[in-house]
Amino acid sequence: MNTLSYKTVSANKATVNKEWVLVDADGQTLGRLASKVAKLIRGKYKTNYTPHVDCGDNVVIINAEKINLTGKKWTDKSYIRHTGYPGGQRSLTATEMFEKDPTRLIEKAVKGMLPKNKLGSALFRNLYVYAGTEHDQEAQKPKTINLNDLK
Repeated sequence: MNTLSYKTVSANKATVNKEWVLVDADGQTLGRLASKVAKLIRGKYKTNYTPHVDCGDNVVIINAEKINLTGKKWTDKSYIRHTGYPGGQRSLTATEMFEKDPTRLIEKAVKGMLPKNKLGSALFRNLYVYAGTEHDQEAQKPKTINLNDLK
């Protein structure tokens, strides 16, 4: 018998099974939440995970205004950006960014954990973050998931 009885199945756009998942950020720590959500978006919890394909789920995060940061991160953690002009470096603390838009904290944390290429940009579009309990993805019937059950 010269043939193999097993084959490695590589997922592609046609064979991938994308689901909608609802995550409640109430009382969750930012970094731990972001790493698990990044794994969900990437598809690493699935058996047919393929590194170069978008095989992850669409994730909806609610209650972004109830996120926790440990230690002195609310005052000490800074988000730095640059305008492109000389002397154009700007920074915000976590508290200032949270007051402007609480969803941006989670978005920046998750985006930093995704690949820095075209695939990462496509994966980031599968994330939907909302400050309150209401969200616009009711029609997709997202399945509620408890992040504490995931490894």
